[in-house]
Amino acid sequence: MIAFNSMELNTWMVAFLWPLLRIGAMFSAAPVFGARMVPVKVRVAMALVMSLMMAPIVVQDVPVIELFSAQWLMVAVQQILIGLAMGFTLQLVFSAIVIAAQSIAMSMGLGFANAVDPQNGVQVPVVAQYYLTLATLMFLALNGHLILVQILVDSFQSLPIGEVGLTQTDIWALVGWGGRMFAGAVAIALTAMASLLLVNLAFGVMSRAAPQLNIFGVGFPVMMLTGFVIIMLSVPGMTPHVSNLMQDAFLLLQTMLGGG
Repeated sequence: MIAFNSMELNTWMVAFLWPLLRIGAMFSAAPVFGARMVPVKVRVAMALVMSLMMAPIVVQDVPVIELFSAQWLMVAVQQILIGLAMGFTLQLVFSAIVIAAQSIAMSMGLGFANAVDPQNGVQVPVVAQYYLTLATLMFLALNGHLILVQILVDSFQSLPIGEVGLTQTDIWALVGWGGRMFAGAVAIALTAMASLLLVNLAFGVMSRAAPQLNIFGVGFPVMMLTGFVIIMLSVPGMTPHVSNLMQDAFLLLQTMLGGG
């Protein structure tokens, strides 16, 4: 009969619990994994399975800490923050795409046409839903989900479990990366918005040349039709911008986790 003492049981439980906190927090905040259309039971099951797989590796470096002590609570909070930071960084990429699509929708007069975003469970313009679907497919096609899991696994080596987690410099780097999100949104939407601006200028000239023309009755359907054509032509150019955003997000994760 195999016997375990309290110290061994404590070590194994902590080796499973702390990776579960980091992995579960990442799955709850990351895109695709944390989408509203993914059931909570599925996310919990994935976190449990991955924690069980990581336990034999993590147990070698787990510090001996008394359960439910102040030090234990500090370590638990650090693991949750690390997981949330990993998921939130990639969420910023998808937020940039939403901002770009909302700007395009407002320019072409479709800002009122909203639909439920299955990624975040909020109302977004239909154009944004279309761009989010494309971005999700690109994220999966570029193996972004596999890269994220690999970075998560490597993080237990580069940033082992302990009281030392994300530093103030890492948090400020994440905050500063929000500027990269807006820059990426502008880069994605710039082509379509510039084209729609030229169409608006053309209608402005027409309204001055022919004041009797009902510019609202003619311009609204033309703007929508032109917007759809511009979106169709500009979608291929969206790929490098989204790819660069995702690459920068992964580089930021590696830097924050000590692997860059």
